Amino acid sequence: MFTLAEVASLNDIQPTYRILKPWWDVFMDYLAVVMLMVAIFAGTMQLTKDQVVCLPVLPSPVNSKAQTPPGNVDVTTNIPKMEATTDQDQHERVTSDISFDTSAVTPDIPLRARYPHPDSTAPNQEAKKEKRDPTGRKTNLDFQQYVFINQMCYHLALPWYSKYFPYLALIHTIILMVSSNFWFKYPKTCSKVEHFVSILGKCFESPWTTKALSETACEDSEENKQRITGAQTLPKHVSTSSDEGSPSASTPMINKTGFKFSAEKPVVEVPSMTILDKKDGEQAKALFEKVRKFRAHVEDSDLIYKLYVVQTVIKTAKFIFILCYTANFVNAISFEHVCKPKVEHLTGYEVFECTHNMAYMLKKLLISYISIICVYGFICLYTLFWLFRIPLKEYSFEKVREESSFSDIPDVKNDFAFLLHMVDQYDQLYSKRFGVFLSEVSENKLREISLNHEWTFEKLRQHVSRNAQDKQELHLFMLSGVPDAVFDLTDLDVLKLELIPEAKIPAKISQMTNLQELHLCHCPAKVEQTAFSFLRDHLRCLHVKFTDVAEIPAWVYLLKNLRELYLIGNLNSENNKMIGLESLRELRHLKILNVKSNLTKVPSNITDVAPHLTKLVIHNDGTKLLVLNSLKKMMNVAELELQNCELERIPHAIFSLSNLQELDLKSNNIRTIEEIISFQHLKRLTCLKLWHNKIVTIPPSITHVKNLESLYFSNNKLESLPVAVFSLQKLRCLDVSYNNISMIPIEIGLLQNLQHLHITGNKVDLLPKQLFKCVKLRTLNLGQNCISSLPDKIGQLSQLTQLELKGNCLDRLPAQLGQCRLLKKSGLVVEDHLFDTLPLEVKEALNQDTNVPFANGI
Repeated sequence: MFTLAEVASLNDIQPTYRILKPWWDVFMDYLAVVMLMVAIFAGTMQLTKDQVVCLPVLPSPVNSKAQTPPGNVDVTTNIPKMEATTDQDQHERVTSDISFDTSAVTPDIPLRARYPHPDSTAPNQEAKKEKRDPTGRKTNLDFQQYVFINQMCYHLALPWYSKYFPYLALIHTIILMVSSNFWFKYPKTCSKVEHFVSILGKCFESPWTTKALSETACEDSEENKQRITGAQTLPKHVSTSSDEGSPSASTPMINKTGFKFSAEKPVVEVPSMTILDKKDGEQAKALFEKVRKFRAHVEDSDLIYKLYVVQTVIKTAKFIFILCYTANFVNAISFEHVCKPKVEHLTGYEVFECTHNMAYMLKKLLISYISIICVYGFICLYTLFWLFRIPLKEYSFEKVREESSFSDIPDVKNDFAFLLHMVDQYDQLYSKRFGVFLSEVSENKLREISLNHEWTFEKLRQHVSRNAQDKQELHLFMLSGVPDAVFDLTDLDVLKLELIPEAKIPAKISQMTNLQELHLCHCPAKVEQTAFSFLRDHLRCLHVKFTDVAEIPAWVYLLKNLRELYLIGNLNSENNKMIGLESLRELRHLKILNVKSNLTKVPSNITDVAPHLTKLVIHNDGTKLLVLNSLKKMMNVAELELQNCELERIPHAIFSLSNLQELDLKSNNIRTIEEIISFQHLKRLTCLKLWHNKIVTIPPSITHVKNLESLYFSNNKLESLPVAVFSLQKLRCLDVSYNNISMIPIEIGLLQNLQHLHITGNKVDLLPKQLFKCVKLRTLNLGQNCISSLPDKIGQLSQLTQLELKGNCLDRLPAQLGQCRLLKKSGLVVEDHLFDTLPLEVKEALNQDTNVPFANGI
């Protein structure tokens, strides 16, 4: 057998799940336990005490003389009149003594006294003798026959419900118990329920929840203290303080009621609430992430809701079924039964009258069971009414939004909504505190508090550094926001914000009077109105790095005093259509525009800044730049860079830029530059950079570009230098590094103004003497060639400051290097063993640059 505790465990759930048990489920659980006790009690009584006692129905003497067949005799008429006239006690005594031997029964004297006429005839005396037998009538059955008849009649005479009622009640109760808690056990719902309860408990106990609601209460108190009287706020305070786990939430209410006329109390309380332990802050951040993921997972389906509806329908149908068939058997349970077992050949009797000793007990238990089932069924009907009365697959936090400052708490749906409805039946405070973790405002406020707690002014000051321009720079990377202490660094020149998605620039930025450069790397910063006014008037340089053009803040296009704008990100869609920038018309003082993207054409709205733009830089990622017609309108551009744009020739639109001074076409696929003759119309062009291309020859027409001062042809496929190059008398810088040049023409001596010559990475084996006529040379890079000797005339280059010879075939260095007074060891790039071949005094002269600073340092 099983114990009551073992069966009751079917109805047991984890204690933490109780918050998902509304009052009707709890009530039905108790009713199920009562029904279980009734079933087990009835079953125990039936197994231990249930039996029937049967007596044969004897034919009366009158009917016997008439020789009436026993099978056609009615049971009530076969009972002698003497038995019918006896009282109930005599009848029970006769029944109980039926198993004794009838030969021991003797006539009773008081019974004989009832017949005082001794002179009666013989027949009358014989009849009187039968009447004088008060203890029963002889049946001629032994004990085994009675046992046999009792067992036969137990199965034949008793209705089936009297025998199986306890077992049916037990089975029905177990089914109801399983149905009540099936949604807690089913694997696909159990995991969601367990996760929900776990998160809900943590949200309820989180210090951040208490703090957020407390601050909300403080804000409400401050706003309403002029129009809310003490009589109105006192009940609210009492109801709030009675909620479990919310003492902190009620504290501001005390301030609101008890210190209504004190202006200093809220000022003291609010700052104390802003302190949040770092560990608690990290736990709250993790909770926000868990709630976000759980919501996305649970809102996709309504399995929990459907399963709960199905189990409620099953319980209701079970109630109707039990009630319908059970009510018909209440009257079928009786104490007396007539049994006709058809065993006359074994006992000699055909009809027996039996008594069921458990009849009254079973009937009372059945009535009790039906009553409990009726109550259970009405609760099931109420549950169905609640399930379909309101849409439980939608949950609104409207009341929470009204009572708190978190107006952005979203409404939820499907299983998430249903679980919250179930929690509300337990305690609405749970969903109110849970809603705090659905609010982005709450999450941002938590991040802000944690951020300010971690990034103090002292810590930020330690991260300030000097950049290449000797400006004070602060770089913040992957933070949840911008710490407030940043805006106390009033001497900061450059501020870099990278991967800070929730960056907000408050009005305090107006304190940073030295700030002129701002970097926003994947950081769509929001700016307050006062902060925008400051940036509009003071910001000079802005770098914006983005993935999508929508990440560029709208206020960027309104910075009227901006001088430099750097945009790095995707400006081309998948279908090869241009993603347009917003109008740049408001950028009235913009001088430099740098776009690093994947453009297929020059954006048309760049022409908005054409009148005052002096430098345009377009760095593509290898996407071919096809349309450049907009360049013709950039009449004031002095510097133009088109890098990595897959250009195969020099664009004709460039020849219209009459004010162009510097052209950079780096990293393209330019093979021929026959169009270079058109540059003669660009009278101001002084710098031409055609490096990192595939140019094989330089056309002689380059001699017509007479104003060139810098010429870059490095990383091409040049095999020789034409004489026309050396006719450019104004040339100061010539870079032909990393080509296939094997000889330097003697005409190089004509470049009297040449200051920088780069021939690194070629095949030069001999240096012409005319090279050393370029006495203004400051930089001479000859590394990675095949030079075997360095002429002594190197000493003529008195202004030389950098000389690269590493990677050649030299075996010594001339002592005349000592005549290059401006050349120091730091500017001499050569192997160590070659440096050691120099005379001692030359080496000392070259080392002077290291010794002097060292001496000064001492």
